[in-house]
Amino acid sequence: MRKILIANPKGGSGKSTLATHLASWFAWQDDAVMLGDLDKQHSSHHWLDLRPKTLPSIQRWDIGTDHIARPPKGCQVAILDTPACFSGKKLKHAIHLVDHIIVPVLPSAFDLWACADFFADLAELKAVRHDEVKVGIIGMRVNSRTQSAQQLPAFLSRYDLPLLTCLRDTQLYNQTIQRGMTLFDLPYSRTERDRKEWQPLINWLHIR
Repeated sequence: MRKILIANPKGGSGKSTLATHLASWFAWQDDAVMLGDLDKQHSSHHWLDLRPKTLPSIQRWDIGTDHIARPPKGCQVAILDTPACFSGKKLKHAIHLVDHIIVPVLPSAFDLWACADFFADLAELKAVRHDEVKVGIIGMRVNSRTQSAQQLPAFLSRYDLPLLTCLRDTQLYNQTIQRGMTLFDLPYSRTERDRKEWQPLINWLHIR
């Protein structure tokens, strides 16, 4: 079973976009996928309620905010979307239940500063240091031609955390999410460029 945690202490970083898209991608691979949502806004579960029945099924992983239980048996991929300020004891507990942590980051200076302590804490956690849990960073809404995009790899190098890929800013994300869909539910011809941006993350999740 793959157990994936999506985390960032700052709101609006793209956690739910990552969680829903990964759930959709794995569902298209015929995996039994469960999507959990700890955020009070329940954005990922609201998206799941809108998902058309004609698309590959994704099951709801109902978990209490005060206790994160292990994924149900029979699940092949479990994805957990977390709220802003998810840290401390809750983060440490969750890390013992997953094998991959994905941190979406916007390339602005304010967002990088807000994540600095979080990255430092992750790098010091025993499970991460011993490579029992892999941590990867995803640049969100990145324009490769801007100076801020160039600063992102240099900033992350301080913490020895890999920048797996950068996803561009495109209206396709908004257009699909509000319909309970993702880019992976669209024809390949419409999403080829974006799928190529996602591929390094998909490859990383398949490394044992």
